[in-house]
Amino acid sequence: MANTRKIEVPPPLKLAALVLGTTLLYTYIGQLVPQKEVLPPEETVIRADMTTDDLVAAGEQIAANKGICLTCHTIGSSGPLRFPDLSGIGARAGTRVEGMSDIEYLAHSLYAPNEYIVEGFAPGMPEIHRPPIGLTDQEIRAVIAWLQSLGGEPTVTMETEIPLAAGG
Repeated sequence: MANTRKIEVPPPLKLAALVLGTTLLYTYIGQLVPQKEVLPPEETVIRADMTTDDLVAAGEQIAANKGICLTCHTIGSSGPLRFPDLSGIGARAGTRVEGMSDIEYLAHSLYAPNEYIVEGFAPGMPEIHRPPIGLTDQEIRAVIAWLQSLGGEPTVTMETEIPLAAGG
């Protein structure tokens, strides 16, 4: 009969091998995941001489970047949504609350978002004029112009009084 000796590996060495193997495996898997560089949003300059079309373009850029609106809202989607779809909001805004214009409704929806909750959705949208988003009144004016353009005719100008804004 052959003399076979069983080599006993000490438990701390088994544990170290397990930790090392797991670390190497997750490091390898982590390198397979594509890396995305996230840069801070570009500043959108709001000038006093901007036209309504300029405000719409600036509002779209703000909503997609600094305002992070499109993180939760969609445009033209159906099915289960986190927050209401914005397509057609420009046409619906003036009819949502009796006696309230589209600009008033959109301003209330941005400055005090939990004041009017769309049926079927829970409250949860942050007040975008406060940190961490912190849009200025001028940036919110541009976002309102962009929202009006989604299914409606934008009318906001730099002189438009925005309810709840510091100067409105």
